[in-house]
Amino acid sequence: MIDVVAGLDDMKSLRRSWKAGGKIIGFVPTMGYLHEGHLSLVRESKRQTDVTVVSIFVNPAQFGPAEDLDRYPRDMERDKRLLEKEKVDCLFLPHREAIYPTGYSTWVEIHGLQDGLCGRSRPGHFRGVSTVVLKLFNIVRPDKAFFGWKDAQQFVLLKRMVTDLDLEVTMEGMPTVREPDGLAMSSRNTYLSPEERQAALVIPRSLEAAEDLVRGGERRAEKVLETIKKTINGEALARLDYAELVDLWSLEPLSVIKGEVLMAVAVYIGKTRLIDNIRLKV
Repeated sequence: MIDVVAGLDDMKSLRRSWKAGGKIIGFVPTMGYLHEGHLSLVRESKRQTDVTVVSIFVNPAQFGPAEDLDRYPRDMERDKRLLEKEKVDCLFLPHREAIYPTGYSTWVEIHGLQDGLCGRSRPGHFRGVSTVVLKLFNIVRPDKAFFGWKDAQQFVLLKRMVTDLDLEVTMEGMPTVREPDGLAMSSRNTYLSPEERQAALVIPRSLEAAEDLVRGGERRAEKVLETIKKTINGEALARLDYAELVDLWSLEPLSVIKGEVLMAVAVYIGKTRLIDNIRLKV
């Protein structure tokens, strides 16, 4: 039976008992409305650690004023059933008032890494992400934390935070999980109408076309990005937010494709903003 914990002190007490017993703690932080991508992280945590904690917290600090905080999909009973099926040890459900009590005024920023890609389109987003993840790390004190590479900028940024602040947690990045037709799994996919869902396939298709170019020997970033933009702009329901080709770890734009590379896009399908990426070693 899964332990469901809401109080911060209760979570800390549970964590202390595990540590005293020499348990290795795995942690999967989420915003809920779980899908197969989240569950792949849970299974990897179960494989690598003794105890797996999953948190569900829809973090208001990472949503902008005009974004979808209020309508972000939520179904706690469904999520709990999925986690019980996976035999998760603990579901941590902190209250907003506990994470951000009255007078809260401390924020974490990772300058440079937070400014481009999604950070340019969503100012303040990564400040909210890094702050809440650091708080959750301090409460749960995991030995290993599991994140999906679909949110590549988030993973790179949090890995830098862990290094810079000397946190004793190993960051484990797991592959993007896709639907059978190639669309990256996302809780926001539920916003899409059937017509928009079909149109969204232009996102993985654009990245695959770009990857084919690079594997075929193209090293000019400009040419590869042209292919992505042309593919996406050919879909009437799609509106490109950005398409970028950057160094994987510095997130600096590249003109010549070499080393560890991230090809990343953000695209509006109707009113829904979706992200995707492909990582390459060149």
